[in-house]
Amino acid sequence: MSRVGNAAITVPAGVEVTINSNHVSVKGPKGTLEDTFHEDMNIDLTDGVITVARPSDKKEHRALHGTTRALLNNMVLGVSQGFEKNLEMVGVGYKAQMQGTKLVINAGYSHPVEMDPGDDLQVEVPAPTKIVVRGISKERVGAFAANVRAVRPPEPYKGKGIKYAGEIIRRKAGKTGK
Repeated sequence: MSRVGNAAITVPAGVEVTINSNHVSVKGPKGTLEDTFHEDMNIDLTDGVITVARPSDKKEHRALHGTTRALLNNMVLGVSQGFEKNLEMVGVGYKAQMQGTKLVINAGYSHPVEMDPGDDLQVEVPAPTKIVVRGISKERVGAFAANVRAVRPPEPYKGKGIKYAGEIIRRKAGKTGK
């Protein structure tokens, strides 16, 4: 039995959930999210509690059971609380700034890297070496943060680059002289 898939999702106050067959729309104080799930999964809303059931114990259904429940839970959490990723820049001259709606990153290249987060994400630069990405979709927040990190991933010798806050970089010893 799936431990994740069997857990019920409690819908908080102020969040509306609409289920049409397997198309789910979740509306909350921070915005609206919609998604269509696999037709084999049975999604049910009763008394403010969402449950997901699978029709059989086939391997495909077992995999979809927990995934469907986790995606629904992320939708409910996103419209009620939102998601946030914090990034840090380590390196001499590495800095970020907002120019209008675009994030401009100077990370040791001959040119600044411009990134457009889109309408559904909010990007803040509280300090020149700190970047905060916020939004209601966990998938979009994580993908944009990963794209920012990919501009200059942290390297293991000096630890320079863009990393998630709290990420531990495994350091390597450099060359040894004679």
